[in-house]
Amino acid sequence: MASKVIITGFLIFISIQGTSSLSIPEEELHANYWDNKAKQALHTALNVQPNVRKAKNLILFLGDGMGVPTVTAARILKGQMAGKLGEETSLVMDTFPYLALSKTYNVDQQMPDSAGTATAYLCGVKANYGTLGVTAATPRGDCKATFGNEVKSVLHRAKKAGKSVGIVTTTRVQHASPGANYAHSADRNWYGDSELTPEAIRDGCRDIAYQLITNTEINVILGGGRQYMFPKTWKDPEYANVTGSRNDGKDLVEEWKKNKKNAAYVWNKAGFDAVNPRNTDFLMGLFEPKDCRYDLDREPTMDPSLTEMVEKAIQILSKNSKGFFLFVEDNGRIDHAHHDGSAKKALHEAVEFDRAIGRAAELTSEMDTLSVVTADHSHVFAFGGYSARGNSPLGVARTKAADKKNFTTAVYGNGPGYQIVNGKRPDINDSISKGDDYLQQAAVPLDSETHAIEDVAIFAKGPMSQLFHGVQEQNYIAHVFAYAACLEPYEECTLPDHAGSIHPSLLLLLMSLLLLFFCSA
Repeated sequence: MASKVIITGFLIFISIQGTSSLSIPEEELHANYWDNKAKQALHTALNVQPNVRKAKNLILFLGDGMGVPTVTAARILKGQMAGKLGEETSLVMDTFPYLALSKTYNVDQQMPDSAGTATAYLCGVKANYGTLGVTAATPRGDCKATFGNEVKSVLHRAKKAGKSVGIVTTTRVQHASPGANYAHSADRNWYGDSELTPEAIRDGCRDIAYQLITNTEINVILGGGRQYMFPKTWKDPEYANVTGSRNDGKDLVEEWKKNKKNAAYVWNKAGFDAVNPRNTDFLMGLFEPKDCRYDLDREPTMDPSLTEMVEKAIQILSKNSKGFFLFVEDNGRIDHAHHDGSAKKALHEAVEFDRAIGRAAELTSEMDTLSVVTADHSHVFAFGGYSARGNSPLGVARTKAADKKNFTTAVYGNGPGYQIVNGKRPDINDSISKGDDYLQQAAVPLDSETHAIEDVAIFAKGPMSQLFHGVQEQNYIAHVFAYAACLEPYEECTLPDHAGSIHPSLLLLLMSLLLLFFCSA
């Protein structure tokens, strides 16, 4: 009787102290719950068997700006969106059996950017801040230094090996992270030819949009960035005040479609939904003039979600018997939201990103598909402070600060959320901090919050995923991908193929049918 009173009192205390209406499950108060949970995890760990076969398919999920604090906060938010306390929830990426850390610095800068890091994890060499697909012998903005210093991405090498290849992003497809798959540019901001400097034009450099359709034949291209593909005389079909930006008068979409069979270009959800993967071999979908909208702001009738884009991309690419390489980036918008100081938008982007990872897992087999989730860099986003179990990652701490005011558990080291006026900061509450447009408080005033310097996580599963271990330089990622699929420079690798591998869900169905047959016999 006494123990029940104590437990009831404890739960009431938690309910009072926390912001969640949910109570901590009673089983968590007992040692055997945690012992059993640990034993299950231990059993799983003891039964993990390295997959030492050759990867047929390769998927790289890139959470732009998705540092470990973002992963933790997104995990809790995902659970709370499902009506749970949140902390006990698992993201799909959490279930990947192999984990490593990636050192993210650029050759010339301690705090990295998305271009230099993309060159590392896609092309296998570290590069300078702001440069794409070139070695560190190319200073940013030096067009002439591009030539002779180009490096090839895993996407390019996969295409050369006969695989289908694709890019899915919620940024413009010419942005830094997707751009390193196909472009060689001394400046990440040369999206279209109108962004090229006079020196770059004089010295023969081409813009990133032009390189998108000329450097490597890409089967699936989905994201934003349509204004860079059309001449200035072109009018956007969705926004009356938007035109194309190209000075050369080229229609790059038409150029891309030339000499391709079963090719389609779409710009909205209706066109996207009408695409039949069975009779489509090439698909370009550009859903916004520049970057796609945040998932919180997305109009579902106009723009597909990241998960929907990933699903269609895999359906098209997987028709190739030689396999495919797919690059998936959400967090272009995770990154942008953090720069804006908006934790809510960043975390909702991360939850949608994890949903896309889960859908990809349903459409592929871990037996023959190497799937890796990582980030290019982190942000100065911190998640802490005294808070009860089940507290929203966008909520306030249960104690007050030394100035007798509330504070949010999510804060930024710098950025536009700096709110100190006359030496004082405003008070805050849950209803304000959970608003779509609220900017978390920042310690240092900046127009845009900055990237961070710390390591980021690498989650991996599938063939040769056991190679991800320890703390690695970021360029190691590209080498594991190339080795696992026997791509350049590892064409002579002797990994055995996965001939006739069966998707786990199909195997389960076959076992169920066999069991039904024997039981009815």
